[in-house]
Amino acid sequence: MYRPYLKNFNGLQYLIFVNVCLASLGCFVLSRRWVTCFTSSFFAGAIYGFGPFALGLSGYHMAAGFLAATVPWLFCPAAFGHKARWRWIGWPLSALPFLVILLFFQLSAHYRLFAIPIQTKLHLSDLAALVAPLVMTERSLTLVGFYHIPIAALVMGSSMLLAARRFNIMIIFTIGTTLAFCDSLFNISPIIWLAIPVLCCSVLVGVGMQGLIWAGFADRRWVLATAVTTAVLSVIALLLATKYYDIFAGLGTGYAKLFAETAKMYILGTIAVAIVYSMVRARLRIRWLRLVLLCAAMAVDIFFSARFIVDKIF
Repeated sequence: MYRPYLKNFNGLQYLIFVNVCLASLGCFVLSRRWVTCFTSSFFAGAIYGFGPFALGLSGYHMAAGFLAATVPWLFCPAAFGHKARWRWIGWPLSALPFLVILLFFQLSAHYRLFAIPIQTKLHLSDLAALVAPLVMTERSLTLVGFYHIPIAALVMGSSMLLAARRFNIMIIFTIGTTLAFCDSLFNISPIIWLAIPVLCCSVLVGVGMQGLIWAGFADRRWVLATAVTTAVLSVIALLLATKYYDIFAGLGTGYAKLFAETAKMYILGTIAVAIVYSMVRARLRIRWLRLVLLCAAMAVDIFFSARFIVDKIF
C-alpha cells in the first residue's frame, strides 16, 4: 500500500509502519480475551490497524497514530489482569487508556506539540462513513467505519454482545463515543476518543466472524439477519450510484464510481454470508469452507479499500 510513496517519506513518516503494525498487533492480542479462533483475531487486528480511522490519522502528526496504536495495549491489563477474586480492580484498569490520553495531551500542550487540532471532533454527518467509507474519504480525514464486508461480522458480534449482556464493554463504548462528539476538554482533541469505540467494534468484528464460522442451526435467524443487512446496504449503494450517475455523469464526479464499488463489496459480502446461512440451515458444519469464504471476502475488501484510502492521503 505504501510502496509508491516511500521515496517521498522522511525519517519520521516511517513511523507510520510502526503505528499500523502496533495497532493491529494490540487489537489482535486484546481480542484473544474473547475470540478463540486465530483467524478471527487476525482480522480484528487488521480492521483496527488498517481501518479507515487508523489510516486517517496518518494525515496528522505521527504521534496521533502512535497514541491510537497504544490504546489496545492499555486495555490489556483490564482484560487479562484481574481474576474473579480481584474483579473490583477491573474498572480502575479500564480507565487507564482514558488517563493516558489525558496525560498525552497535557504533555503535548506543555511542549507545544499539537498532534491533532483540538477542534477536530466527530459530527453526525461523519457517521455516513460507517456504510460508505470510501465515499467519505473524498470529503474528510475524519474517517470512521470498518469497510464493507466486516459490517456483516460486526452485526453478528454486536448481537452476541447484547445477548451476553456485556454491560461493561457497552459503557466503555458509550463513553468513548460521547467524548468524540463533545467539544475539547483539557486541550484534548475529541476525535482521539474515537479510538476506543473503534477498538471495541474491531474486537466485535472478530467475535462476529467467529460466530459466523461456528453458527449452528439454532443461530440461523442471526445469520439471516446479517445477510439481510448487507443485502440492504448493497441496494442502497446501487441506488445512490445510479442517482449520482444520472445527475453528475457529465460533470466528471467520482461519487457514482465509488458508490458502485461500495455496492460490489456489499454484494460480495451478501453472497458469502448467504452461503454460510444456506450451510447453517442445511445443518452442514464444514467450518473450513465458511472460514475460507469469509477470509477471502474480507481480505479483498480490506486490502483494496485500505489502498484507496492511502492513495487519497498521500
